[in-house]
Amino acid sequence: MRNDLELDAIIEDYLLGKLNPQETLAFEQLRISDPAVDHKVVSHKFFLESMDMFAEQIRLKAQLNHIHGEIDVESIASSLRPHPSRVVQLWRKHKSAIAVAASFLVLSLVSVYSIQHNTKQKEQLVLLSNQVNKAIKTQNSLIRKINNNATIPGKPAIQNSFGGTGFAISTNGYILTNLHVINGADSLYVQNNKGESFKVKSIYTDPQNDIAILKISDKNFSHLSSIPYTIKKNTSSIGETVYTLGYPKDDAVLGEGYVSSKNGFVGDTTQYQVSIPVNPGNSGGPLLDSNGNLVGIISGKPDQTEGAAFAIKSKYILEAMRAIPQDSLGNNRLSSNKKSMLSGLKRTKQIEKLQDYVFMIKVYN
Repeated sequence: MRNDLELDAIIEDYLLGKLNPQETLAFEQLRISDPAVDHKVVSHKFFLESMDMFAEQIRLKAQLNHIHGEIDVESIASSLRPHPSRVVQLWRKHKSAIAVAASFLVLSLVSVYSIQHNTKQKEQLVLLSNQVNKAIKTQNSLIRKINNNATIPGKPAIQNSFGGTGFAISTNGYILTNLHVINGADSLYVQNNKGESFKVKSIYTDPQNDIAILKISDKNFSHLSSIPYTIKKNTSSIGETVYTLGYPKDDAVLGEGYVSSKNGFVGDTTQYQVSIPVNPGNSGGPLLDSNGNLVGIISGKPDQTEGAAFAIKSKYILEAMRAIPQDSLGNNRLSSNKKSMLSGLKRTKQIEKLQDYVFMIKVYN
């Protein structure tokens, strides 16, 4: 204990410059050789500086109180204060102009806040969009760098690139996905769960709701069996169990969760928010309820929130199907099933039936 007190006294003398040169040199060598002593010096220095700062604050406060005590605040305020009658006269004379100016000021403040708020939200959307674009650019870079690949006539040279997910809405090759998945594509292919690729073309896009409908235009494509899911016509409830099947990698990935909000990004009423973790590649995938009803399309996620996603509501799938120009349909007819073949099945059995109708969207620029 005594040694500690003596050391503290030496440290304080050292910091205050009270040691002679020989003592200072010896103490500095002790600091170098003993980290514990050096740590105590640093701590004590901080303590002394804090005490000095506190003393300065006390001194300044006392000085301000002294100055304030010498000022006659009331007499100064009285001399500067306008006479009440003058204020009344000004108000009566200019109340209309003052009211307009005040309204304009309030409107300006609200507008500035709205612009700042919306700009912030827009930046979050841009980040999400850039995430998708970055994946596409990386994919294109890889395609350009790989040389001397054997090519199959009518098929892309690189077989493992992808842009997102899509799902069948008819047995004769109509596929629905997100518009942002295929934007800027020179050529498009879809790949099924067996690894077979088919060339597709875009026949309808809905930029407002980020929906695109593709048509398989490949002679090697055989019609699918009956679509096992129905398109839900009413709104899903918060807490309702939902799941998606998509291609964030080369094979299909299941994601399960529930509807966490009836509105999407920034209160967007065309979307749900769901508690399902998604990644680039999930965009365009189907969102189904536990009975196998199609309730939406996975479209993106908030850039600052993990385990959440947005899904375009099924209502807009039906609208897009009805909006396809007749000349694009030809003799084909699109209509949704009235009864789900997935209802009552265990999830594993639902996935077995579903996976034949979910496709990887492959984008080439």
